[in-house]
Amino acid sequence: MRVRVLGIGMGPRQLTGEVVEALRACDYAVAARKGDDDGLLELRRAVCAAHGVPLVEVPDPERDRDAADYAASVAAWHEARVTAYERVLGARGGTAAFLVWGDPALYDSTLRIVEAVAARGAVPVEYDVLPGISAPQMLAARHRIVLHGVGRPVHVTPARRLEEAVAAGHRDIVVMLGGRHGFGGLADWSVWWGANLGTDGEELVAGRVGEVLPEIEAARGRAREKDGWVMDTALLRRPE
Repeated sequence: MRVRVLGIGMGPRQLTGEVVEALRACDYAVAARKGDDDGLLELRRAVCAAHGVPLVEVPDPERDRDAADYAASVAAWHEARVTAYERVLGARGGTAAFLVWGDPALYDSTLRIVEAVAARGAVPVEYDVLPGISAPQMLAARHRIVLHGVGRPVHVTPARRLEEAVAAGHRDIVVMLGGRHGFGGLADWSVWWGANLGTDGEELVAGRVGEVLPEIEAARGRAREKDGWVMDTALLRRPE
């Protein structure tokens, strides 16, 4: 069977023409259900409905988000996901789509899971990947900025590794997967922040960290109230 891993940006308005063509050629799409009130699943459902593709729901295994060993907890979660998706793909066959938020290359586990299904060999799988619009792209566009200074690199990190990035001397840092993490100790840095970019609940804040942190927290609350979830991304820039 064939699997198409498709980057869908943040939903129906952000699919590229290439992804639309690929999705319409699929027999069905597969997506995890992460609870009874899963707003992200409903966005995937809207994407599928817009292009006439049925959506197959797979109950998502629980992950221990408070585990001391983060890597081990994620590995166990991925293994359980592999088993769940393998079961569905083996039963249905055909051509399946996995719809990935943003771009499949950036902080997403889908490719690892599909690779693991293929490596097990129980379901013969061929797969390809089509890119999508990523959160850093959207953030830069919404704030009308370039993510790096002239001739400089930009460092991309999950929020839990931000302290390491700062200590390593990076000057332009894109922070993803914010969750419960803040920007402690960076009051003099500049920040360009966004949540739920490309959705009806989109929020944007920019300024000096020390001045706009309360505004960011309020905006995060509004985004959650509007959409039922929060995905936030930020560019942090060290003062000259």
